[in-house]
This record gives sequence, C-alpha cells and structure tokens, in this order.
Amino acid sequence: MKFAIVEFPGSNCDHDAYYAAKHVLGQQAEFIWHKDTDLHGADVVVLPGGFSYGDYLRTGAIARFSPIMTRVREFADAGGPVIGICNGFQVLLEAGLLEGALLSNRRLKFLCQHVHVRVEQTDTPFTCGAAVGQVLKLPIAHGEGNYYAAPETVAAIEANRQVLFRYCAADGAVSDAANPNGSLAAIAGVCNAARNVVGLMPHPERACESVLGSADGRVVLESAVAALTV
Repeated sequence: MKFAIVEFPGSNCDHDAYYAAKHVLGQQAEFIWHKDTDLHGADVVVLPGGFSYGDYLRTGAIARFSPIMTRVREFADAGGPVIGICNGFQVLLEAGLLEGALLSNRRLKFLCQHVHVRVEQTDTPFTCGAAVGQVLKLPIAHGEGNYYAAPETVAAIEANRQVLFRYCAADGAVSDAANPNGSLAAIAGVCNAARNVVGLMPHPERACESVLGSADGRVVLESAVAALTV
C-alpha cells in the first residue's frame, strides 16, 4: 500500500513519516508537495508535523488553502484514511475536516517530551490494531496543543465516540497532572464522524523504533496497513 506524505513550506516531520512508512513498515511512500493537485494513487494520506507557513496567523491557517487540500478533502469525503499529526492535526481543524481548535499550551511554553496516551476507541483505520485502554508512550513537540471546543461540541464528540486518544499517566489514569497542555477532557486526538479522518498531537512516527525511546507509535501506522490489507 502507498502512503502520501504531504509537504508544506515549514513541514519538518515529513521525513520522519516517510521513514516510518517506507523503512519501518516496508510500505510505499511518496512526498506530495503542497502545490500539487494529485495524490498519486495514495491509499493513506499523512499531514505531518512542523510549522507550515511558519505558523503565521494561526497554526495551520494558511496551509488549509494549499491546492493539495482540495484533493485531501475529496479523498477524505470518499472514505480515504487521513491522519494529521501535530501541525497536521492543526491543519485538519482549520480545514474543517475535524471539529475543535488547538490553543496555546496552558503554561505558554513549548513542550518537547514523552507523554502517555490512552487509546479510547479502536474502530478507525489508525487504531484498529490497538486495544481499548492500551497506553502508548509517544513524544510531543508543540506550543499550541491545547485542545478546545465548545461544550456542546465536546459533548457530541464524546457521545459519538470520536475521542480516540486521551492524555494519561503510565498506568492509564487520567488526571490533570498527566495532561501536559491543558486540553479539555485530556483530549490528545479525535476523529471525524465517519471515523476515517484522525488528528492527534503526539507523534507516532517518532516512536516506531525502540532506539527512539518507544516503539508504541507503530500500532497507529500499522493499524492503517492492517485496515487496508484485510
């Protein structure tokens, strides 16, 4: 299967995603420039982390207007699996493909550290290989990762089981102390109502080999492979 890694000006995790897909998972992978209008036969689309367009205006606010995003939306609307990681999550929110917003971290500091997240749902292309309640150790690297949405929106995505990942302690317990950025309800990642578009702040592609401090991120990307090769 083939992963399309979308590159925006300022992307800096694109090569991490490419390496994970091609060299760790052994799948096809191709970089797609933001001005392109063709996903080149991709089976999975990855919007990587970084600082698209220098994070001017708001994180992801300019990237949403890139020509490739029209094709990404069409791909998603047709049921294609799309994952936005960190800045990619921010782009998906700005594009309206996911609900909510990402605000500045509550202590207004850039965070670069490992965190733990608990898998809440497993009926998506990016969580089907995990177990409900499974705890993953993943790195974060962001200044605006504080998930926020109106109370009615949070209630709706909770009721629709769209919260996929929640910040937690190593034992899976959710607490304010284990929430690094102040996200509402400790939300670390969500999906759309159709469950094929996923966004999360932690970086699974940077946790695919134990030498990096954790290989737990493999379950996210391997899930996509499993979902499309059944």
